[in-house]
Amino acid sequence: MATHYDILEIQPTASQSDIKQAYRRLAKQHHPDRNPEGDSHEQITQINAAYEVLRDPSQRQFYDRTLGRRVPVGAGSADYVDQQANRQQRESAAQKQYRQRQTGHQSDEHLRRWVNQVYQPINRTLSQIPRSLKAQLNELAADPFDDALLENFQTYLDGCRSDLQRAQRLFSSMPNPSNVAGVAAHLYYCLNQLGDGLDELERFGSCYDEHYLHTGQELFRIAAGLRREAQAAMRAVK
Repeated sequence: MATHYDILEIQPTASQSDIKQAYRRLAKQHHPDRNPEGDSHEQITQINAAYEVLRDPSQRQFYDRTLGRRVPVGAGSADYVDQQANRQQRESAAQKQYRQRQTGHQSDEHLRRWVNQVYQPINRTLSQIPRSLKAQLNELAADPFDDALLENFQTYLDGCRSDLQRAQRLFSSMPNPSNVAGVAAHLYYCLNQLGDGLDELERFGSCYDEHYLHTGQELFRIAAGLRREAQAAMRAVK
């Protein structure tokens, strides 16, 4: 039975960059839009399953250890589902930790500092990240398979990712006053939705499946709604 390495046509010693390049090449080669006939759907399914395992260093390490037991192709997908579930659990634990860090004696000075140093810069960033997504998608729609357009789109996503990481660091830099716990909760979920949205949009560059673009747009839309709820909650505090 073919291994994930066989399916992606690479050696077991391939670097993460080699894996991504091989996947992009095969995804483009076997995409149903370019191969409406034949078994392209089955091939894409196997290619996606192999990439889901090998793209993640921890899953790849586990898979490498099990190769001697001839794990069937796609078995790593279950590990991926478990990983996503663990991620949700970590997010829930993080939210609980933030609530536990609240104290019952937050001063007006603490609120002022939190608003100026955390809320306001994060709010600005949350408005900037999705602002040009529609224009970027319109540009990419001219030819989703064009490498130059895809590279420009990835550059946009990289910039969004950097902005998001700065906002996440700001959010963790200071515990929020108890009277703005609702504002902080909306910001927390908004940051998570944007992060998940970027993950989905970046996946398109690997497999050219427009489903990821639509999902990414929807997550950005949800994030925008959460930002508006944070603003409304902030006005209620003031």
